Amino acid sequence: MDSSTDDTDDGETRAREVEVPLRLYKVVTVFSTMFAVAFVVGGFIVLDTATQRASLALSEMNLPLAILGVAMIAAGALVYAFATRFRAEGMGKPKEQSDEPSNNG
Repeated sequence: MDSSTDDTDDGETRAREVEVPLRLYKVVTVFSTMFAVAFVVGGFIVLDTATQRASLALSEMNLPLAILGVAMIAAGALVYAFATRFRAEGMGKPKEQSDEPSNNG
């Protein structure tokens, strides 16, 4: 690999991460996880209600409610995915930049 490629990859990784103070990191982590879990669980409950435990034919299913359930599941996944971009000051660096050896095989 050429050094210009390494610089580009490092820049992309840093562009995706947002470094915030520890207090804000804790708030973002707690609330984003809570909202993500609530949306995913709620989405499955709504989807289960719309399909009556998958016992209805497609024509009998409450389609708007089913779409809402799937949208809630997707929203929960998005909230969690975007929340993982945050890291606190002083948190570990990416594996490629670490001076510590990798002992995982």
